[in-house]
Amino acid sequence: MNASSVELTVEGAIARLVLNRPEKLNSLDEVAMLEFHAAVDAVQADKEARVLVITGAGRAFCAGQDLADPAMQVVDGRLPDIGNLVERLFKPLVLKLQNLNVPTIAAVNGLAAGGGAAIALACDIVVAAKSAYFLQAFSRIGLTPDTGSTWFLSQRLGVARTLGLTMLADKLPADKAAEWGLIWDAIDDSEFKVSVDTLVGRVAALPTKALVRTRQLVHAAHSHTLEQQLSMEASFIREMGWTEDYQEGVKAFAEKRTANFKGR
Repeated sequence: MNASSVELTVEGAIARLVLNRPEKLNSLDEVAMLEFHAAVDAVQADKEARVLVITGAGRAFCAGQDLADPAMQVVDGRLPDIGNLVERLFKPLVLKLQNLNVPTIAAVNGLAAGGGAAIALACDIVVAAKSAYFLQAFSRIGLTPDTGSTWFLSQRLGVARTLGLTMLADKLPADKAAEWGLIWDAIDDSEFKVSVDTLVGRVAALPTKALVRTRQLVHAAHSHTLEQQLSMEASFIREMGWTEDYQEGVKAFAEKRTANFKGR
């Protein structure tokens, strides 16, 4: 799938989605968002894909909503309904990523701002080039955060750092984001592409269903009691114990070799 604003390629088990508006820092207008949705839907429907990696073309990952989008303009004296835009396009995209049937990796190659930062944080594993940074720019233009920004930030960083980042709109460099626990790793720019490719290949070779269930467990832990979480863990491990991947994993362990998982 090659669209004007989003490029999706699938090679074997690996799906790669590139936000492709480099002249706009990969900011998202309505056309780009619809293409983004279509690309994620295509991955969901692909029976061979076992990992999705998202990155940006040029020097940015994603600058969030494109303020030049017609949906953001005043028309006949009527102010735009930005909330409708978020509900209609950004909210369902985050939920699709959080519920995708394959694990997701955000390869943050540059600026990740506003909703663009939240889209990265909606992925299971986030790695960033050391030159990249995260920015909650909403307060600079008189808005409040959206796209799950306050949820992701507060869950990972706590109240003090979330309020500081969202109110002051300061840049958060990739290395500090990794130090604070917002992302998995910050990687030297010279090693970024190779490191991402290695990580993507590694995830694609893991037991896909078990990774997706693990994501669900981690998300549920925030709202569950210990007893509820124990029960959910028991339910999922029962299910995984009946998979082909588990049988292969046990056999490979006994034979002292690397398991050849199939995602089944």
